[in-house]
Amino acid sequence: MSSKTSVGVIGAGAWGTALAILANRAGSDVKLWSRNETVINNIRSRRINEAYLPDCFVDPSIQITSDLAEVAKSQLLILSVPSQSVRTICISLSDLIEPSRPIIISSKGIERGSLALMSEVVQSILPSNPVAVISGPNFANEAAAGLPTATTLACLDPVLGEQITYAIGGKLFRPYLTNDIIGAQIGGAVKNVAAIACGIAAGKEFGENARAALITRAVAEMGRLARVKGGRQETLLGLSGIGDLMLTCSSLKSRNMSLGYSLGQGKSIKELLPGNMHGLTEGVVTADSIYELSMKLGLTMPISMAVYNILKQNVTVDEGIMDLLGRPFAAEAEPKMPV
Repeated sequence: MSSKTSVGVIGAGAWGTALAILANRAGSDVKLWSRNETVINNIRSRRINEAYLPDCFVDPSIQITSDLAEVAKSQLLILSVPSQSVRTICISLSDLIEPSRPIIISSKGIERGSLALMSEVVQSILPSNPVAVISGPNFANEAAAGLPTATTLACLDPVLGEQITYAIGGKLFRPYLTNDIIGAQIGGAVKNVAAIACGIAAGKEFGENARAALITRAVAEMGRLARVKGGRQETLLGLSGIGDLMLTCSSLKSRNMSLGYSLGQGKSIKELLPGNMHGLTEGVVTADSIYELSMKLGLTMPISMAVYNILKQNVTVDEGIMDLLGRPFAAEAEPKMPV
């Protein structure tokens, strides 16, 4: 019997495929699931995922399948589907897996309607299964190509955290452990919306000062939401917070920043979506959920609100910018409540 850890990756987009490559590189026995027959046939015949990760070789030992039951037999399951599909996948898994099977979430976002984090979605369907979260500054093509990459691995059980680390990690892909599952997810969700804002600023040629200010104030917005949801603000100073934010807000490789850049250049959201921009721009979906969640929780998140208004409320880019710049002056640090 093989001593390898078996890893099932559910979702063969760019990041799911990259995680399958990384787990294989770490010595795990990997199965990759997709419902897209074109992707499956492409990987089987050419050993590349032409649609999502065209420049990275998929080792022949990685099995690609559309059979969810087959992948569900793996010791560790990684969810790497769009955030709004996580609930549906978990419902399908509920009849296929044991209550002890760990679920590792690499999807980033907040569910529409329920306003639930991905861990909350998973636990509502699979309440007995241990949950972990992968979140960090990780462009899929760079990680899969073997360029040095680090990520946050959030897990309550340190033994399980160590098992996951050795199942996917290596010298060039380095998971750093935390037990703050909530904080790790807040960073991964809010940064997508902040990246749209930074893209708009870049498209308007506002300069590096503006981008740095947006990134810094986005960390403050992350912190407010994390604190109310039960996460730790210090988590957001790590890879899943400011690390992910810096990457996503600094490169047009980011779909979210690229979308914002096009908006700043004068294009309308109707032109861009569903349009010809390849792949899913999670920030567009998450902007709705963050706006609704901030209203529900009574939080001030002006950058997120400005992006929401531009995307969903027919506010022009210039009007959204003026709303932000017209806010009253305020202290940088929020005053602490007396003990």
